[in-house]
Amino acid sequence: MRILVTGAAGFIGSHYVRTLLANDYPEYQDAEVTVLDDLTYAGNLENLPMNHPRLRFVKGDICDEGQLDELLPGHRAVLNFAAESHVDRSIRGAGEFVRTNVLGAQRLFDACLRAGVTTVVQVSTDEVYGSTEHGRWTETEPLRPNSPYSASKASADLLARAYWRTYGLDVRVTRCSNNYGPYQHPEKLIPLFVTNLLSGRPVPLYGKGDNVREWLHVDDHCRGIHLVLTRGLPGEIYNIGGGTEISNLEMTARLLELCGGSWSLVRRVPDRVGHDFRYAIDDSKIRDELGYAPRWSLDDGLKNVVQWYRDNLSWWQLAHDAHDDAVRQFHGMN
Repeated sequence: MRILVTGAAGFIGSHYVRTLLANDYPEYQDAEVTVLDDLTYAGNLENLPMNHPRLRFVKGDICDEGQLDELLPGHRAVLNFAAESHVDRSIRGAGEFVRTNVLGAQRLFDACLRAGVTTVVQVSTDEVYGSTEHGRWTETEPLRPNSPYSASKASADLLARAYWRTYGLDVRVTRCSNNYGPYQHPEKLIPLFVTNLLSGRPVPLYGKGDNVREWLHVDDHCRGIHLVLTRGLPGEIYNIGGGTEISNLEMTARLLELCGGSWSLVRRVPDRVGHDFRYAIDDSKIRDELGYAPRWSLDDGLKNVVQWYRDNLSWWQLAHDAHDDAVRQFHGMN
């Protein structure tokens, strides 16, 4: 069995590939994995077991139809992790998000049809639902994205549905809550705060810090994605949650404690334009129908992540330093 994983030199996709090649997904123990990644700023070959005999890496652009047509034949399934994902970058410039997240998805779906790919999993986000102060979103909730990033992901989700209904392509969509874990680029809230604190640098907190997010360990997310690949149904959407939601202020307090930092290192910064107040998903569908259950508590997960960054200074320091100006400007919050 051969599968293609796009964007798998990044944070979430690389975790899926490492887990699969470590034989932690029993039904895919013999699967051969092709990774397609353009190695933009967040892609890193150190995230992948490049010498693994069942891994093939191809540098390429998801929008390159010719390369997709050459690459896809013979692959049974495709998992699309390829995306521009940082909200602040999308606010600064939406064009690349539309190109990669929308046009890239469309060209990938077309190429999958031509190649006879059996199943496609489109990895999306809870941000497509917008913001809510009360309740939790089910998969039937209307899409109300509020940033160029979330609008581009919502557009790809709608294309996925259209390719299922119009062409019969077996596309399944997953929508996750905020991810965290090892190998996450230090532009996002948790790795930015952890690496700053471990370096003795201040951390930027948007506004009052009362925005609320539900947090999901990347390992739980990838296990949910694999359940959708192996047990999900064509055309269906599955929310994947971590079960714990806290404010950014509370997250700051937890990270300060874990990193041995004080509140004197917290810098209040102007709030993000159009900052969504709260994301909250109802993931009972994937739990009830596919047997999903997160393994990581937020407490254990944060301890694990902080220790990983302590132990892998060389991995994150280059990325942190190379993008320091951008990180300071964008603040890394989702």
